[in-house]
Amino acid sequence: MQLPDDAAGTSTPRDTPMHDDRSGHYFATSPTAASVPASVRLELPEGTFRLVTDRGVFSADRIDPGTRILLRDGPDPAPEGTLVDLGCGYGPIAVTLAMRSPNARVVAVDVNERALALCATNAASLGLGNVSVATPAEISDDLLVDELWSNPPIRIGKPALHQLLDEWLARLAPHGRAILVVQRHLGADSLQAWLVENGRPTQRLASRKGYRLLEVRPS
Repeated sequence: MQLPDDAAGTSTPRDTPMHDDRSGHYFATSPTAASVPASVRLELPEGTFRLVTDRGVFSADRIDPGTRILLRDGPDPAPEGTLVDLGCGYGPIAVTLAMRSPNARVVAVDVNERALALCATNAASLGLGNVSVATPAEISDDLLVDELWSNPPIRIGKPALHQLLDEWLARLAPHGRAILVVQRHLGADSLQAWLVENGRPTQRLASRKGYRLLEVRPS
């Protein structure tokens, strides 16, 4: 699947970017920032779609460049099975997976309650009945994941990130895989080395504009 080179999210301009720390940490359970609804444009080969956003969620004023690369250069998702969007935000990855794999179950996971509500709204407005949203605590311990897709929350810190990935990669089915996009200067190469050192075969699928696209296989 190819995303146009000039694809970009747009929204109503604001003095304070909605992904700025002053608007509330996007990895907080309940963002403290006052709600200021807006929308961004998601451009895909399947069409152009409007997604509702709000302050206090990740990259609320545009589709994040890493997410765009993930959707542009990533492989086709599995046509069936359980696909997880880890750290879904308002849902650009989740809705794209659901459109491309209508027979798959897409589970959008985030700690941010505002983000989950937005993701559910966006999936419903696009008529995507195969998307469900959940906090990590709501996920069953026996959930088996066929594919894990993520623009992971690097800014939570390396120890917390490693713990998060350890937990979710352990859920991968034997035939499963994870597709991750990570900015090079935020530690993509060291993350790949850590994954390999911990017994998870990892290959770089693409490198574009300072981002690495990684495919991770289970131990």
